[in-house]
Amino acid sequence: MINNTTAQVLKVIPLGGLHEIGKNTCVFEYGDEIILLDAGLAFPTDGMHGVNIVLPDMTYLRENTHKIKGMIVTHGHEDHIGGIPYHLKQFEIPVIYGPRLAMALLAGKLEEAGVSHRTELRTVRPRDTVRIGKHFLVEYIRNTHSMADSFTVAIHTPVGIIIHTGDFKIDHTPVDGEHFDLQKLAEYGERGVLCLISDSTNSEVPGFTASERSVAPNLDRIIAQATGRVLLTTFASSVHRLQIVLELAKKNNRYVGVVGRSMLNVIAHCRNLGYIKCEDSIFKPLKEIRNLPDDKVLILTTGSQGEPMAAMTRIANGEHHELKIRKGDTVIFSANPIPGNTIAVVNTIDKLMMLGAHVVYGRDKGIHVSGHGCQEDQKLMINMTRPKFFLPVHGEHRMLVQHSKTAQSMGIPASNMVIIDNGDVVELTANTMRLGTKVPSGIELVDSSRSGVVKANVLKERQQLAGDGAVTVAAALNWEGKLVAKPEVHLKGVVTSADRAEVIGLINQTIETVLSDRWSEFVLPATAADPQVNIDWVGVQTQIEKAIGRVLRRQLQSNPMLVFLMQIPEEAVRSEVVQRTQLSIEAPKLASSSPSSLPSPVPAPVNKVTGRRRPRTASVQVASVVS
Repeated sequence: MINNTTAQVLKVIPLGGLHEIGKNTCVFEYGDEIILLDAGLAFPTDGMHGVNIVLPDMTYLRENTHKIKGMIVTHGHEDHIGGIPYHLKQFEIPVIYGPRLAMALLAGKLEEAGVSHRTELRTVRPRDTVRIGKHFLVEYIRNTHSMADSFTVAIHTPVGIIIHTGDFKIDHTPVDGEHFDLQKLAEYGERGVLCLISDSTNSEVPGFTASERSVAPNLDRIIAQATGRVLLTTFASSVHRLQIVLELAKKNNRYVGVVGRSMLNVIAHCRNLGYIKCEDSIFKPLKEIRNLPDDKVLILTTGSQGEPMAAMTRIANGEHHELKIRKGDTVIFSANPIPGNTIAVVNTIDKLMMLGAHVVYGRDKGIHVSGHGCQEDQKLMINMTRPKFFLPVHGEHRMLVQHSKTAQSMGIPASNMVIIDNGDVVELTANTMRLGTKVPSGIELVDSSRSGVVKANVLKERQQLAGDGAVTVAAALNWEGKLVAKPEVHLKGVVTSADRAEVIGLINQTIETVLSDRWSEFVLPATAADPQVNIDWVGVQTQIEKAIGRVLRRQLQSNPMLVFLMQIPEEAVRSEVVQRTQLSIEAPKLASSSPSSLPSPVPAPVNKVTGRRRPRTASVQVASVVS
């Protein structure tokens, strides 16, 4: 135990995992030291077009990089380690401690992302203790979860002992024989726990969560009754489930083909580390699987959540280059949809059925159990640790509220707990719990390029494109405020009950009206300081955009994205106007009638007196996007 030598507070700052499922990330800060507990990711919602991964906003850690002393990893699920490779591109983490399986999976991710040099990975075993910085001592306590090698942690701090459950359920008959270390947990309860930070995922569900072994008889019956091929999808990281399926495949004389990168990766690591035990001969490559009788085949695939690029989804869409659904196939969804994925999963099931597959799914089939504790598991956790303060985490708001009610029923006063959101700061001393000043929080989005963050304005533009389409307008003007040629107008993804030609005509008419009625407002007369006539091209552009926008909203009853390209004349034409000649000069024509062929935008120099942009000696294009 580290002595309480100062009056400083311990700050607990969750950056992800509150009021949501996923991207679990928590910061513990004392004085000039920070340690992180997990750093996960989440999957995008339907409105996050083109986004593959959702991460927590790490502004606070970027601003306090110098304080980071290390990280604790509780287990290897993506919602706990998936964000680490991305964060290491922004700041270093001196050392990361975690279970062998989680560290094996993480090592591959860091190598692929090219950031393995920015941290050091160290493995831990049950009851190992590690010191991080001057103020933190962490002991790893074996728990039971849907993934092998999962831990609860006891964090010794100057203000007291913090127990963070990680993801857990209390499984008395674990598949791998690794039991929850309830004895060590109870020892901490005897010593005195300052605060329990506990998983809230199943806080609304009464009773205990069923043992992982309970799915085996139901899966066995379905596989035994199948007359054709069996395709089974589950979470790739559900190591115990994979072990059960492999045992059942052997029992039912079926060879196993594995499809999906993450599934292959997890099975390989688990076999190397001894978490999955089976004979090599049970596995067959897909090219050999195709030559086996259907009743001798079981295929393990990813895609239990309807992920667009996962194997099962591509099979359902007929897009997988090696596997096609045949009539007589049995497809088993040994997983329940996580919040937000239900529609994607249902659509995948429908497509599989239309292709002739017999699909087995649903909570009533007994082919999936949760890895998270229900109310009785949570009560047992509270009873063993007997904390002074309680902090529910890892769940949506209603889950956090229900978990707090459960804690109150166990004798913890309501005044000794808080319901918080990402970015809230909980300040703990030996005798108090209070909220501090909130830190920056939110989300960062990564698209398929995985090379940069999708900013909020980019996402808004994608949403607008998906919802209402886009209108592109290209116009060329001369120094007299006249159109050089008829504007080019293109409507993409725009739904209109009116004739498209009518809409285009209204846009052209709007541009001509603005130029004829308001041109004089944009002509800046010569002065003694600047004897040249200037045109406020930015003002011209702005007024035309506003006018077109009003027309589109009125005519289409929607708000498509407007991309307005405006080309202005060369300096040679300007000189003619400045000299006030009466010559009629034709401005340069557009190089092409297509907006995409217009020259790149070139910023014009600023008139020192008027502050207005003046054209360069080359042709200038002004372009903007109006949302």
